[in-house]
Amino acid sequence: MDELFRFDGKVALITGGSRGLGRSMALALAERGADIVVASRKLENCDTVAAEIRALGRRSLAKGCHVGHWDDLDRLVADAYDEFGKVDILINNAGMSPLYPKLSAVTEDLFDKVVGVNLKGPYRLSALIGERMMDQEDGGCIINVSSNAAAHPSPNAEPYGACKAGINSLTLSLAHAFAPKVRVNCIQPGPFLTDISKAWDLDSFNRGAKENIALQRGGEPHEIVGAALYLAGPTGSYTTGAVIPIDGGSRN
Repeated sequence: MDELFRFDGKVALITGGSRGLGRSMALALAERGADIVVASRKLENCDTVAAEIRALGRRSLAKGCHVGHWDDLDRLVADAYDEFGKVDILINNAGMSPLYPKLSAVTEDLFDKVVGVNLKGPYRLSALIGERMMDQEDGGCIINVSSNAAAHPSPNAEPYGACKAGINSLTLSLAHAFAPKVRVNCIQPGPFLTDISKAWDLDSFNRGAKENIALQRGGEPHEIVGAALYLAGPTGSYTTGAVIPIDGGSRN
């Protein structure tokens, strides 16, 4: 395997790592030599992915964690460093975008949950781990996962889109705050056919994709991997503060 895409001796912590895009990135890094901390709200799902990683011959730590709760993040960081002694790659992938019938039906509690998971949590985790990365000889990298909703706001996802726009802004801020030892970048996915897409009207989606997405389809989870490997490894050594759309050429 090309040495530019080897991660032997590296430790990656991935939130939302138990399914979808997070799982694909976790397995791809493990296949290339990294040890992985898999964090998600449901511990049993993390255990399943951690077992897949161990089957590849890598170490893995499964941690149940609500990204919107800072006490959970403090424990997550402490346990990751107790287990591995360092984190080289942080991927802030966890997110949520609950449905609501109308804008006024969004309760304060729901709004706060969306902000907590999509913006407040990634900020806190980046702060905790980024500062430790600054003290590591080889620094580290942080990859945020945003959404096309940040650049193309749409009805029915207003709090979510606002949070993801904040993640794009936070990426550039942290890239300067942690420079030059820690690179901070952002992947901005379009519509991906993960387990969440099972709730979509796929006939309607596919019709819209023919008109609004250059590649005329939704993405598959493995199609996020190339961007993550580029940003996490030496190939991305001169890339920081970047927001990279991976959206098939979406217009909205």
